[in-house]
Amino acid sequence: MPASADIKTRAVSAVKWAALGTVTRFVLQMGVQIVLARLLGPEIYGLFAMGLLVMTLSTFLADFGFAWGLVQNQELQDDDIRFAFTWQCLSGAAAMLGLYLLAPWVAAYFKEPRLESIVSWLSLTCLLSAMTAPSSNLLRRQLDFRWLNIAQILSYALGYLCVGVPLALMGAGVWTLVSAWLVQALSLLLLTYCRKPHTLRPLLWYAGARRSTNTGSTVFITNLSNWFLNNLDRIFLGRMLNAHAVGVYAVGYNLANTPNSLFLSALQPAFLAAGARLQDDLAGLRQAYLSVIAATWIVIGPIFVVFACLAGDLIATLYGDAWRESSRVLAVLALAMPAYVTWGMSTPILWNTGGKHLESLLQMPLIVLACLALWQFAGLGVLMVAGIAAGTLLARAVVIGSAACRRLRLGPADLWPSVWRSIVLMLLAAAGAHGGSLLGHALGHGPLPALLLGSLGGGGLCLLAGMIYPPLLGRRIVDLLGRFSPPVPAWVGVYLRSKCLV
Repeated sequence: MPASADIKTRAVSAVKWAALGTVTRFVLQMGVQIVLARLLGPEIYGLFAMGLLVMTLSTFLADFGFAWGLVQNQELQDDDIRFAFTWQCLSGAAAMLGLYLLAPWVAAYFKEPRLESIVSWLSLTCLLSAMTAPSSNLLRRQLDFRWLNIAQILSYALGYLCVGVPLALMGAGVWTLVSAWLVQALSLLLLTYCRKPHTLRPLLWYAGARRSTNTGSTVFITNLSNWFLNNLDRIFLGRMLNAHAVGVYAVGYNLANTPNSLFLSALQPAFLAAGARLQDDLAGLRQAYLSVIAATWIVIGPIFVVFACLAGDLIATLYGDAWRESSRVLAVLALAMPAYVTWGMSTPILWNTGGKHLESLLQMPLIVLACLALWQFAGLGVLMVAGIAAGTLLARAVVIGSAACRRLRLGPADLWPSVWRSIVLMLLAAAGAHGGSLLGHALGHGPLPALLLGSLGGGGLCLLAGMIYPPLLGRRIVDLLGRFSPPVPAWVGVYLRSKCLV
């Protein structure tokens, strides 16, 4: 089998496993988050979210990016692995110590004394995550997303189901979430290393080290800029308001972002790893990117529109009245999530076409603009912060997506088929969701009937339109459904292809 064909076959397998793992993790995380949110309440969730902010920053600092060279380098030697692991451990230990020492200042910034002990314990995650990266990236290099997804699901179940939920029932408060996070991080380290063991012998420098450090420094700067863009909203919200407001915002944000982050964490590495093997095949990358953009806006876009339309019913059904304020945050941010996916799936194009420095460089002005907007308006409440965050996500998608299109020599005419289809399908999804929700509320019996009928109306109307007029889906989506969706009757595929020439 030719190398390109073998890579394509393995990439398809990786995407299928990624999709299965994404659905499984989404169901698991949703169930656990709902139980814990009902047991703990907004203030405890907000307190943990504040601690998580600085912990994730420290984790990014710890993961200087040495291990990413294990994915990007076309040829790999044992010294590459030894060097990456050594410096991951050193940077992880330094970040852990730094976060531990800075815990009192973090508590002072957020005006929340309880944060000091929380941040001190979460600092352990810096070292655990840094040590996990080499084995995880070696698995990504091999496109072994089957085991990566199994490890992520098992580690989450161990941390949150086996530790978190029992502690919450015993009244452990915020330590429920801290303990669950630490157990998950340790479990993931052990599971990935057992699957892909590597030498633990240290190596501080070698002849090919500069290649790895060049990639590592770029990854570090990129991760740092992305961290600020992803977390500035909660940094300003926690400073200007309180833990309750952060908790309300965090639940709305997490509910909107969970399916999106799972999608990106599953498919972005697969796209990056497969693209690294096809760096010289510009035509192949171009077609793959157009298919990804089509799937994002034609399939995922309408789903998030339904999500936004039914935000109030969804929050009331899942979380209860204590979290009703989160519904407005969810509605605003859900509409921006397709843009977030577009950004995430555009970055591998930059990395695989010699423009890896562009991701951080192009987003620097957005960090400044977001800071100014949040400094001025964050005190007005969670809805204003959600609007600024949504606008930032859209700006990132436009900036990074445009750069990816330029490198692939794609113009507006190449994107227009996906644009008009997504607009029509999103309008249909909104109409169906609103109609179903109104009918459900008219029937009474709480928010659940409205949620179910709204979901059925939004999704059903889009499916019906696609079956009646297949060109509304487009040939790219029809082909993707044939390759990646669950088995459907053969006549459905034949019918869709016969009606869909472009």
